Amino acid sequence: MSIFCIGDIHGALPALDELLSALGTRGPTAPKLWFVGDLVNRGPDSLGVLRRVRDMGDRAITVLGNHDLSLLALAQKPDALAEAKPSLRPILEAPDCRELLDWLRHRPLMHRDTALGWTMVHAGIPAEWTIAQAQARAAELESALRGPDHAEFLAQLFGNTPEKWHPDLAGMPRLRYIANALTRQRFVHADGRLDMQYKKTLADAPTELQPWFSMPERASRRERIVFGHWSALEQVEWPEHKVWGIDTGAAWGGQLSALRLDSEPPELIQVDAG
Repeated sequence: MSIFCIGDIHGALPALDELLSALGTRGPTAPKLWFVGDLVNRGPDSLGVLRRVRDMGDRAITVLGNHDLSLLALAQKPDALAEAKPSLRPILEAPDCRELLDWLRHRPLMHRDTALGWTMVHAGIPAEWTIAQAQARAAELESALRGPDHAEFLAQLFGNTPEKWHPDLAGMPRLRYIANALTRQRFVHADGRLDMQYKKTLADAPTELQPWFSMPERASRRERIVFGHWSALEQVEWPEHKVWGIDTGAAWGGQLSALRLDSEPPELIQVDAG
């Protein structure tokens, strides 16, 4: 069975359906699908994307992105509909809203297939963490998201501090760092501190910043990692770092990408999202 990883969809349901058709996702030989997160926001049909991916059942593996977490946090507010962006209001008004958000809240933060030799995460992995350590940290966040106090947890989750990992971090600061590292990071400082301000291209980046995946002695550098989140990266494959960034701007009228993980080299399939 072939395995494809699909980049950030951001509500671009027509592009998703075109890509799924190109991948041949029906019948007994239909491929396994991985999704790097950010299913929702910005595009024309976030509700339709949630339903489409949810209805794939066990054939689809989805990790949470920062926009997915933002939707979950928004939904806990008493004035959620008034605060929601237009692209998210249909989800909050849908008769199956509760079921969809409950399904989304139970998605993982990382996925690792040891036999295949690939790890999927939405944004990145701190240089200090091995893949196994990143999985353990992701599990901490998943436990909080799935627990009985998830509404209170989500209300405190967002913020830009702490900037740097330390094993002694505890409580909400620890969980906030884990969330930022796995779902929001792009650039880091030389000492590993996350930079949450600059989001544009490598060419225009401040000299003191570098992509998370180029950190020297990154503990996960020998593992193949596929991620999304970074449409301004302007390149998919970074062979010297063994990473593939497949957010190719579907939210901005670019392309929606799928990377075939069981082929050598990995095959890239794209459809226009404009």
